[in-house]
Amino acid sequence: MMTEASIAPGPNDGRAADRQRMLDEIIAIASESVENHPAVALDPGVLSVMRRVPRHEFVPGVRRHAAYRDSPLDIGDGQTISQPFMVALMTSLLHLKPSDRVLEIGTGCGYQTAILAELAGEVFTVEIVESLAKRAATMLKHMGYANVHTRIGDGNSGWPEAAPFDCIIVTAAPDRMPDAIVAQLKEGGRMVIPVGGNEQTLKVVTKQGGGQISEGDIMPVRFVPFTRDAG
Repeated sequence: MMTEASIAPGPNDGRAADRQRMLDEIIAIASESVENHPAVALDPGVLSVMRRVPRHEFVPGVRRHAAYRDSPLDIGDGQTISQPFMVALMTSLLHLKPSDRVLEIGTGCGYQTAILAELAGEVFTVEIVESLAKRAATMLKHMGYANVHTRIGDGNSGWPEAAPFDCIIVTAAPDRMPDAIVAQLKEGGRMVIPVGGNEQTLKVVTKQGGGQISEGDIMPVRFVPFTRDAG
C-alpha cells in the first residue's frame, strides 16, 4: 500500500496541500477496501500524477472549493467528475505504459483524460454531451496535452478508425457489456468499466489470444448511466 513519501511533489499553485490531503484520503480508502475487495490496489505512478494535475481547474467555478474532496462533483448537464479514489483505482487497473494508446469513453470535464495523458502515449476520448466535450477540449489544449484526441459523439461506437487500443476506460455505466467497444480492444489489452443498472460492478476485461474475453469483478460502484444517442 502507498505511503506519503512515495508521492512526487506537485505544482506550486496554492492547492498542493489540498491535493496531498486528497491523496491521503485515497490511500486510506484503499487500505480499508482491500480486505473485502482484494483487487483494490493503487499504482504509485498514478498517485504521483494525481499529485501534479490540478483537479480544481477542471471543476466549475462554484465548486472549486470542493475540488479536492474525495467525492464526485456535479459538472453540469447531468454529469459528474468521478470521485478521486475511483479515478486512482480505475487508472491503476489499466496498468498503463508510456507507449499505450488509450480509448476513454466519457470525457466529462477532462480530468480523467489528463491523468491518462500523463501516463500513456496517446489518448482518444469521446463525449456525447457537446458542451462538456468542448470545455474539456479547450482545457486540455490550454494545459498542453498534445497527445489527446477529442471527439463529440456516441461513446457506444467507440473510435473504430483508431482501433485497436491497448487500454479502454469507460466512465459511465452501461446496463451490459458493450460489444462494439470490447471489439476495439487489442489482444493482450485491458478495459476497466462499470456495468449494471441499479446495482453496478466495476470490472476489468482482458482480451487474450484468439480474441478470448475474460472478466474480473473488482468492487460495487455507482456511476452515472451510459448515455446513447437517441438517434
